[in-house]
Amino acid sequence: MRAHWLGKPLQAVLWDLDGTLLDTAQDIALALNRSFRDLGLPTVAADVVRTLIGRGSPILIERALALNGISVHEATREALFIRFVFHYETLQEEGESTATAYDGAAESLECLRSAGLQLACVTNKQRLLAERSLEHAGLLRHLHLVVGGDSCARRKPAPDPLWHACRELGVAVDATLMVGDSLNDVLAARAAPMPVVCVPYGYNEGNDPRLLDCDGRVETLAELSTLLGLTAAGNSRIPGLVEIPV
Repeated sequence: MRAHWLGKPLQAVLWDLDGTLLDTAQDIALALNRSFRDLGLPTVAADVVRTLIGRGSPILIERALALNGISVHEATREALFIRFVFHYETLQEEGESTATAYDGAAESLECLRSAGLQLACVTNKQRLLAERSLEHAGLLRHLHLVVGGDSCARRKPAPDPLWHACRELGVAVDATLMVGDSLNDVLAARAAPMPVVCVPYGYNEGNDPRLLDCDGRVETLAELSTLLGLTAAGNSRIPGLVEIPV
């Protein structure tokens, strides 16, 4: 059985990381607040940090500063970024990471890889941090490639990371599917262009992911194989699965 989207065979699936494959909000909040404390700045509640996630750590830092009405020089923003990466690496190395895979993530990756699809994680997080989070959650072994926010000159919502992943995997852009949880992912997929499927449980910068103008939705990643025609045809309309015709 071959994976397809609206009757067209697929060669690859690209996955967002934070809020799609993994719940990393606690790790992000911890690293952010430790970096702010280092410079004597006020911290941000973890549940608020969750609403700021979506466009990479430099934007996360800018949003956290703006939230507290703080204006700093470029050198201070750079120092905060450096401290953020340091603290993120440290919590991973010291076993403090609480990054966990969402329900159905491992099963979906395994199913799609077994079907011959090329799989890549495309995230705005630094590549090394992303790989460590994926390894911690037991998902890295299922992926062929990880593209980070430091892999290209432009991050999502620019299409560059998606194009980069397709080149590295040796697949056609129009035979590739993006899976994400945010406007970032939708805009990047539209610009590529490629179809995009969204999950309802992610961060989406504090907005409801169910309102995203995507091509399809799944309640959990375990349902993706059915949407792509890889499971038994007799149960193609499982509860919670929505196909949105393009």
